[in-house]
Amino acid sequence: MYTILGIIAKPMGMLLDILYGLIGDYGISIIIFTVFVKLCLYPLYIKQTKSTAMMSEMQPKIKAIQNKYANDQEMMNIKMQELYKEEKFNPMGGCLPMLIQMPIIMGLFALLRNPLRYITNDSMIFAFHEPFLWISDLSQPDPWILPIIAGVATFFSFTMNRMLMDTGDASANQSEAMMKMMQYIFPIMILWMAKSFPAGLALYWAVSQLIQIAFNAHMQTIRNKIKREQQERRIREKLEKKNRK
Repeated sequence: MYTILGIIAKPMGMLLDILYGLIGDYGISIIIFTVFVKLCLYPLYIKQTKSTAMMSEMQPKIKAIQNKYANDQEMMNIKMQELYKEEKFNPMGGCLPMLIQMPIIMGLFALLRNPLRYITNDSMIFAFHEPFLWISDLSQPDPWILPIIAGVATFFSFTMNRMLMDTGDASANQSEAMMKMMQYIFPIMILWMAKSFPAGLALYWAVSQLIQIAFNAHMQTIRNKIKREQQERRIREKLEKKNRK
């Protein structure tokens, strides 16, 4: 596992080492490092949001096909593929960004949980033990403040993300109860784990989730804009059909 994660963690370790060489403060280096990583992932968030918004727009057509060919699974699949082709929609478009993000997040966790494994620069050995704000040693767990910040930020980020991923499909939302439950359980898990992780890792997660909250607010604006454009397009299509008659 460490060999696989090392493919991702090693270059990230080099980046963190470079940042520390320029800044000279491990805590600030982690914050800038987190901002850089999140900005690199930003195009994936955009793609995921657009894919979800498009799926929401297509729900009436998908539902019509499912009702019409409920007893003919093969024909239903053919018609669905034709719809996707006509709309130029990739049903995996919403999942792909998440699949790409997971190994990156795992690599980051491996790096910040055990930085000496992936950063061999001797000057960094002492950096991991530097103080930051109220934290006396970033290599040791922070008992409460950072874990609470990480847990609260995760709650708001998860809640906003769940709202963004809502496609309006009743069948797809059958797991809504589970998602709502995870909305509360996951932040508590993060809080509990952050109490035992190095403060540097908890700092990364807290900053990452605060940035994600800002991203989600921006994504909601983008999704609202897409919805308005879709509504305007439907109105134009209705008017064109009416004029042709």
